Amino acid sequence: MNSPVRVPRRPDRPRKAGRRGPGAGPRAILRRPRARAALNDAALWLLMAWPLVTVHDVPLLLRVPAAPLLALAAALSRRAPLAAAAVPAALSLAATPELFTSTFSPALVVLSFLLGRRAEHVRPSIVAAAVLCAAGLVAALTLPGADLWDWSTLVTTVVFAAVLPWLLGRFRRQQYELQSAGWELAARMEREQQLVAERTRLRERSRIAGDMHDSLGHDLSLIAVRAAGLQVSRGVDEDARASAAELRQAAADATERLHRIIGLLRQDSSGLSQGAPEITSETVPELVGRTAASGVDIVLHRNGGDAPPEEAPAAPSAPLPPMVDRAVHRVVQEAVTNAMKHAPGSRIAVALRREDDCLSVRVHNSATADASDAVPPDAVPPAPESGSGTGLIGLDERVRQLGGTFRARPTRDGFEVAARLPLTPGPLPRAPADAPIGPSRSQEELAQARRRVHRGVVNVLWIPVAATAALAVLMYGFQIYTSHESVLSRGTYDKLRVGTAESSVTPRLPGYQYDEETRPSGVPPDPADSDECRFYRTATFADSPLYRLCFRDGRLSAKDRVTRDRDDR
Repeated sequence: MNSPVRVPRRPDRPRKAGRRGPGAGPRAILRRPRARAALNDAALWLLMAWPLVTVHDVPLLLRVPAAPLLALAAALSRRAPLAAAAVPAALSLAATPELFTSTFSPALVVLSFLLGRRAEHVRPSIVAAAVLCAAGLVAALTLPGADLWDWSTLVTTVVFAAVLPWLLGRFRRQQYELQSAGWELAARMEREQQLVAERTRLRERSRIAGDMHDSLGHDLSLIAVRAAGLQVSRGVDEDARASAAELRQAAADATERLHRIIGLLRQDSSGLSQGAPEITSETVPELVGRTAASGVDIVLHRNGGDAPPEEAPAAPSAPLPPMVDRAVHRVVQEAVTNAMKHAPGSRIAVALRREDDCLSVRVHNSATADASDAVPPDAVPPAPESGSGTGLIGLDERVRQLGGTFRARPTRDGFEVAARLPLTPGPLPRAPADAPIGPSRSQEELAQARRRVHRGVVNVLWIPVAATAALAVLMYGFQIYTSHESVLSRGTYDKLRVGTAESSVTPRLPGYQYDEETRPSGVPPDPADSDECRFYRTATFADSPLYRLCFRDGRLSAKDRVTRDRDDR
């Protein structure tokens, strides 16, 4: 019986309507940049068009074409943000010479912020703000019913609704660019720090290899000498002499190979080494004594007690393993050198504690009562990494290679370096190879950059606010002054007589009128036989009644006290 043959689906066969391929769902569509941009523009248009429905401070003939114009501004806000911000500014200026309207001001604020956030150059935006102020000044001087007070309101609106949001957007753009550059710099610094740490570890491993060559070469040489002695000793048969000869030759070959390998390691790392060569035969008590003899306040504590340098024994009671001895010496030497360099005049305490299976070493420097004493620069030969910031990394690598733990940290009164080294096989808990030593420099740089950006943003906020507040105070003070200087006292008004010459009346009048450019609204019509009428306040308040003085042919023709209609409502 033949099995049915499955016919493969053709690649171009359309899928069924019930199945959706990958990327066809709403979520996948929203992940596309163009779709997200279109939705954001639509939301922006709804935000700007909402006052067209809820606020009615502009005529309907202006609100109807404003809806598509704001939609055009939302679409242009990405490619041409300056043209987009000009749309609500033009609509506001068409509605009122003061520029401030509850209908178009929100759109002006939002698009000005986006202009600062998305525009690359600064000069076109500044020029546009200046042109807008100039256009408002022209409108205030030419349009009927407009005055300089309308222009001052326009300037205030430009500062608060356009310039201030533009500054916020501009600094948000600069903050983003600074953060991007900062993270790039941080990544570069981290890579450089890792390279420096790796070079330090390689250099320290080379030194460890040199110490191994010194100790193991000595042991292999002793084995070869003992094998040679066994080879020539009496009472040994030929087979034993042959075995001793082979052992001596093997030890000699091993010594030669070890010498070549260590020589290659030292040759590869010769470019990394710097500074004076290490003292390989000095012990920790000798190092402390030599440092104290140079005038440094240093003390050695062994197993919890005090051991002055001049009374300390030259070596511990039980010999230490060679590699541990060299590691302890390196830790003490590097810590003492750093303390002398970075905290001159401080008191240095070196503590050695030997237990059954480990040796603990701790070097702590603390400030003294007289910390200003200078320390001789040649008190102790500097460590190879002194001042480069990599000495602690080398110490950590050396201690880790021996299965120990290393710690370097600041204390309340100074700095502490501590290490714990095993004396027996079987490593203690050890830190990871890439554990950082001390704080990250890139993190400090980024924190400082963020603080600078925050200070800059605060300055950008308070400077225009303070300038606008000062302008508002000046304008309000000038208004109070002109209002006070336009008040005609009741006594002066009663002394004025109809028919008096204008040249005699004018000196007794205030220096300012109620409004020198336009006629106050809501006052009764002027007398028909008058050429000019002047209005003066009866009190400083804006809605107080007015005195009207009318002149004809150079004489006072009429005077009365008028009340505006809005005062009667």
